[in-house]
Amino acid sequence: MTLASVQGQPRAIDALQAALRGGAVHHAYLFAGPEGVGKELAAVGLAQALTCPEQPDVGCGTCASCVRIARGLHPDVTWVMPDDERVSRGLAGRSDFTGTPSRELRVEQIRGLQERLALRGLESKRKVAIIISAQAMNVQAQNAFLKTLEEPPSETTLILVASAMDKLLPTIRSRCSKVHFGPLPVELIAKRVQEERKLDADTATLAAIMAGGSLGRALALDVDALSQRKDVVTAFESLRGEDAVGLLRFAEAHGGSREDAEAALELLVLWTRDVALARAGMEDGLANRDLKNLAREAAARSSDALLHRRHSLLEGARAAIARNGAPRLQLERMLIELFTEAAR
Repeated sequence: MTLASVQGQPRAIDALQAALRGGAVHHAYLFAGPEGVGKELAAVGLAQALTCPEQPDVGCGTCASCVRIARGLHPDVTWVMPDDERVSRGLAGRSDFTGTPSRELRVEQIRGLQERLALRGLESKRKVAIIISAQAMNVQAQNAFLKTLEEPPSETTLILVASAMDKLLPTIRSRCSKVHFGPLPVELIAKRVQEERKLDADTATLAAIMAGGSLGRALALDVDALSQRKDVVTAFESLRGEDAVGLLRFAEAHGGSREDAEAALELLVLWTRDVALARAGMEDGLANRDLKNLAREAAARSSDALLHRRHSLLEGARAAIARNGAPRLQLERMLIELFTEAAR
């Protein structure tokens, strides 16, 4: 893996390569965009280009330095990420933590990073820090990190990888060179999914569409869940404000765990987009193409204001669950508020 091998992000990669060629590398970058679209791969590629002894400012991808960077083992490239991310990657176990691994980046982690950056590089003249899920920094951590941005150590490059740039302080965003990563083309995702997961072409294409431009999400999608999405959408569209029992049953069915609730909400956000497209007469852009008729029916009984409200409530529930809110409770709250208002 090198910077040049990152697929589907030509504008971002061209900008980084131009900075490397021109000797105009910024001291801090903010790689912003959806999850699973190549931001972290680009961060690895940039770190390789900045430290590679074989092909400086390019990165060969094969020397000992480049290989160790890709494996997260280079002494002059520091990785920082939330504890739960470390667990999900197999870099730590739940037994290594007291209680539930934090989903935040804490001030202690930022201070540890600052101590590392203050040391002289062991193998490379330049030191690199890659902050995964930078938007997960809590306020104290962001304020501490701001000091590093204002007075960066010499020969240091900071790379913040964020899927929600707006959660970072304006002062942090303003001190970083922003590199935007967009959703990947459906065709690219479908091809990779078909190759890596050995799926048939139709299923791979559906996974790519459902993933919303994220290769990582497409590769992680449960094939069984793809077949169940119709049941989820149909059940959601059958809900009515006067049927409180039905609302609670839906929340119970899909709020058993954080993962289940997040999957249902993600699907409903995408479905709401489909309904909005159907209402605008843009059915060629539907993600759930096999549910075109249902999208038309839903669009006919919805207003633009209602769809906007639905989207806001769905995203609000996702955010609350991401902050460790009780999944079932958040679904109940969202449904009651949405359908009570819709019934008025």
